[in-house]
Amino acid sequence: MSVIESTWQHEYIISNGIKLHYVTQGEGDLILMLHGFPEFWYSWRYQIPEFAKNYKVVALDLRGYNDSDKPQEKSAYVIDEFVKDIEGVIRGLGYKKCILVGHDWGGA
Repeated sequence: MSVIESTWQHEYIISNGIKLHYVTQGEGDLILMLHGFPEFWYSWRYQIPEFAKNYKVVALDLRGYNDSDKPQEKSAYVIDEFVKDIEGVIRGLGYKKCILVGHDWGGA
């Protein structure tokens, strides 16, 4: 494990009724990174340390991926539920807004 990776913190947050896993590093304004399909937070491993120099970076495992909850109902995987998840994460971390970085499904 590199020195940079050793400063990553793995944490969980409850948002929109589910438990979401994320990795965080840094302090300051919030940058929230949302991965695509079929990835997870690790797809941001190269960007996290760079942005963490000036920001609190949170790379989230979206619902259904990696260490986040995986609801069984098909209705749990619609854009409205994802939006509620993200809103809850931002507020749950104590922020009112963030810089949102996403690609693929995370960019939708």
